Amino acid sequence: MQKNDTPDLDVARDAFSRSIAKLTEHGELHTTAVPGLSLFRRTEPSEPVTGVYEPSICLVTQGAKRVSLAEDTFVYDPNHYLLTSVHLPTVVQVIEASPEKPYLSLRLTLDMREVSQLMADSQLPPPRSQQTSRGMATGEVTTPLINAFQRLIDLLGSKQDIPILAPVIQREIIYRLLTGDQGARLRQIAASGSQSQQIARAIEWLKGNFAEPLRIDALAERARMSTSTFHHHFRSMTALSPLQYQKQLRLQEARRLMLSDRLDAATAAFQVGYESPSQFSREYSRQFGAPPLRDITSLRHQSVGEGA
Repeated sequence: MQKNDTPDLDVARDAFSRSIAKLTEHGELHTTAVPGLSLFRRTEPSEPVTGVYEPSICLVTQGAKRVSLAEDTFVYDPNHYLLTSVHLPTVVQVIEASPEKPYLSLRLTLDMREVSQLMADSQLPPPRSQQTSRGMATGEVTTPLINAFQRLIDLLGSKQDIPILAPVIQREIIYRLLTGDQGARLRQIAASGSQSQQIARAIEWLKGNFAEPLRIDALAERARMSTSTFHHHFRSMTALSPLQYQKQLRLQEARRLMLSDRLDAATAAFQVGYESPSQFSREYSRQFGAPPLRDITSLRHQSVGEGA
């Protein structure tokens, strides 16, 4: 019998699924009183949607979702969680959901400073294995991990306990991740002075300054690497070159500005850093499958957003 098919895990997961189903019965998204914790429900498969995954863990208790990161594809379901350790532009799609068995999931954002602090404060056992440096991966759901999340969900029934107990439970969840089958990946990102952490800092800067002209040598210097080394490690972590990463952030932000703030295409293009509206329109069409005006008109008839 495989580890993720044990009766204890099945019982824990069923109870956990019922908890999420009850909390999401009045809508698709439930933003909870626990900082960083969101719950999701969907009763039918979705169209592919672009979004930026932040450092987080996503768990599914029913259904399944597919996440595409450049040429990489990750599917997570009741047996597998999705771990993201840096901000990554993705295309996501719920692939298993129905009114009878809705897609049910949660997302808990991770504070990488807390991950680093736990690594510094404790004597963690060695990681199970060494992985590649990609900033996204799926891992095996375990009974201790589900039980920790169940206790976090249970706090929503006694909100006065959240400020004291939620940080304790979240620390346990981080511990379970660090000692799980994707622990080595998370440790690489959080380890002070590591190449992975330096790349993560460069990604954080790029995410906040994507409208600025891209200077690879300046980013490499920020990461304390040669330009060629920086480029190699950046692609290894994100599956994208720095230029591709910046382009996806720009296009996604322009789409948001047109959809939410009702900016016209040219204004949105200039605001995210494009100098040529025609270049923006070409790259937008390649990214989203339609020119800006047609795409935004279509989106206004849909529910658009990033979920767990």
